Amino acid sequence: MKILVAGGAGYIGSVVTRRLQEAGHDVTVLDNLSTGFADNVVGCELVELPISRAGEVLDSSFDVVVHLAASALVAESVAHPERYWQNNVVEGLALLEAMRLAGVGGFVFSSTCATYGDPETLPITEATPTAPVNSYGATKLALDHAIASYSRAHGLAAISFRYFNVAGAYGDLRERHDPETHLIPNLLRGATGGVFKVFGTDFPTRDGSAIRDYVHVLDLADAHEMALEVLEPGTHHIVNLGSGDGTSVKEVLAAVEKVTGRTVPAEEHDRRPGDPPELVADYARARELLGWSPKRGLEEQIADAWAALNP
Repeated sequence: MKILVAGGAGYIGSVVTRRLQEAGHDVTVLDNLSTGFADNVVGCELVELPISRAGEVLDSSFDVVVHLAASALVAESVAHPERYWQNNVVEGLALLEAMRLAGVGGFVFSSTCATYGDPETLPITEATPTAPVNSYGATKLALDHAIASYSRAHGLAAISFRYFNVAGAYGDLRERHDPETHLIPNLLRGATGGVFKVFGTDFPTRDGSAIRDYVHVLDLADAHEMALEVLEPGTHHIVNLGSGDGTSVKEVLAAVEKVTGRTVPAEEHDRRPGDPPELVADYARARELLGWSPKRGLEEQIADAWAALNP
């Protein structure tokens, strides 16, 4: 297939791009490099444009757009919601419209478990009510609704993947966010001489720290390749991608110390705005629709990320 990967120079996008290339697909990357890196894109064309200008790239020769270009920091979305409504919704709508005008019929969207907010029951299924508690989740949910509308009205074949916490590395492709807000890379930084900050120790969880569901970036990328086989015109699938297992911040800290053999100094801080106590996926729908299940556990995620930091 001929595929445009929007956001293909970023962390997840670059791994998705590489896996699609390895599967034999013809890939073009569209990225404005605001948070991505040109050296993540190897062996295919990189077009340095925002997704609002995707119409300058797309034509009827493309089969699918994989959309991973979005703002994705919870705390920033609370402080600066205008950035998130512009980048995630306005720009996302422009991408959908460019696809419609170009006659591109397949769409794979990087959504998020933040659409569910602070759910009353766990694990989270695709039937769990959506009630986002921050602008990040709200803007992703808004584009999910737009995708559903385009599917009904224009026959778009689409799938939205609601990611849980993504970690790990694939060779040299690793997390290089600035600022870095993700747990595992910050713990690994603590293992190399920094101090790790634990945000929240009074959550109603087994050890007081927040519980999340961690999935390897390579497992996530493989789901995107599998999605190409199940896209159906006029249908919008919603699919959770997670491990089905919850791990607390303190438990991840202990796992990092085990894998690296180093002590990680930690400081306790107040909760961050918009952080739910616990998010854990039910990925049965991914197993049924795609034949997908996570293959790489937490310690492998940590070990791969550690190896990428220390080549």
